[in-house]
Amino acid sequence: MADLSNVRVNGQRLWDALMEMAKIGATPKGGCKRLTLTDLDKQGRELFRDWCEKEGCTVEVDEMGNMFATRAGADNSLAPVLMGSHLDTQPTGGKFDGVLGVLGALEVVRSLNDLKIKTRRPVVIANWTNEEGSRYAPAMVSSGVFAGAYSKEFAYSRVDAEGKTLGDELARIGFKGEKPVGGFPIHASFELHIEQGPILEDENIEVGVVTHGQGQRWYEIELTGFESHAGSTPMPRRKDALLGAARIVELVNRIGLSKAPLAMATVGMLNPYPNSRNVIPGEVFMTCEFRHPVDAVLSDMDAALKVGVEEVAKTIGLTYDLKQVFYYPPVEFDKACVSAVREAAKHLGLTHRDIISGAGHDACYLARICPTSMIFTPCVDGISHNEVEDIKQEWSTAGANVLMHAVLEKAEIA
Repeated sequence: MADLSNVRVNGQRLWDALMEMAKIGATPKGGCKRLTLTDLDKQGRELFRDWCEKEGCTVEVDEMGNMFATRAGADNSLAPVLMGSHLDTQPTGGKFDGVLGVLGALEVVRSLNDLKIKTRRPVVIANWTNEEGSRYAPAMVSSGVFAGAYSKEFAYSRVDAEGKTLGDELARIGFKGEKPVGGFPIHASFELHIEQGPILEDENIEVGVVTHGQGQRWYEIELTGFESHAGSTPMPRRKDALLGAARIVELVNRIGLSKAPLAMATVGMLNPYPNSRNVIPGEVFMTCEFRHPVDAVLSDMDAALKVGVEEVAKTIGLTYDLKQVFYYPPVEFDKACVSAVREAAKHLGLTHRDIISGAGHDACYLARICPTSMIFTPCVDGISHNEVEDIKQEWSTAGANVLMHAVLEKAEIA
């Protein structure tokens, strides 16, 4: 067996690549705005392609714009080991969300080339289209098509705020490829990502070994009461839809706390009508969501919401419409891939702990079709989806080193 004890990535080169990519769509506050399928996204994709081709990789683009850069193995008939993430950002995004996973994977390939290490299996770097979902909903739609969760036609028909479809914009920027979406075997898949939460930094842990992804249930709720004059309608006679919404906000929070510490419960939107200062609100539209890594717990939370909303509406005299608009089942990542990440961190002498991903990732869809796991690095103050999002160079280096060793375990030294 090859001695890998001294095999490491070039951390400075990885950091320099992160900073170079961050110039594309740089914002005044130090973040990035590189929305999917915009001209800036095209620029970032072209830079990534150039870097991969300089490393001897063959770059292909599928019909969803997903990019695959392949480093040949000793036996290219074998299923490859895949690693990667995404280059698109939020409108006020940071420099590392997603990008670390793509450029960390590129650094693994660069380092393997430097060290003249040949793998038995091919190694593939992936850049997934529209992971963020900030321009086109839903998020992760292209990895979803790859995994069979959505049809290509559904994805192409997604429309942005200006009425432009995802399919048309793929073609416009020249990244509507000819390679069929999916359909090829993957031996194992790994995604390096910043945690987007505070746990690792708070506990002074260098690497998160991601074992599960949170399941999600999203809801839309419409409450209908009766708008009337704020100064002349007696309190007992009011049918205040906003009062009902306020009680549901508290209900959602209470449900989340009842399933602590792993549950998340959030009301994200609340729109009262007519939204006038001296009119009792007659209608409210609101959203809420639940997250938990155990499906049975999510179902309990769902049941509690339905009972609670009915009780609130009955007490105040409201009618309501409660719809679940999105369901994303919990993900349990492949035990062997999780073990590869854990053993890599242990081998490298890095502090590590098991962790659950609260956010959705492309890896969560890939887990449906191939053995998959994730690697988390800390991020400063747990802040992400924000221009101040930040990590330390040593964190990115540690994460990329774990990625390289996990990939080598699965790709095997030739």
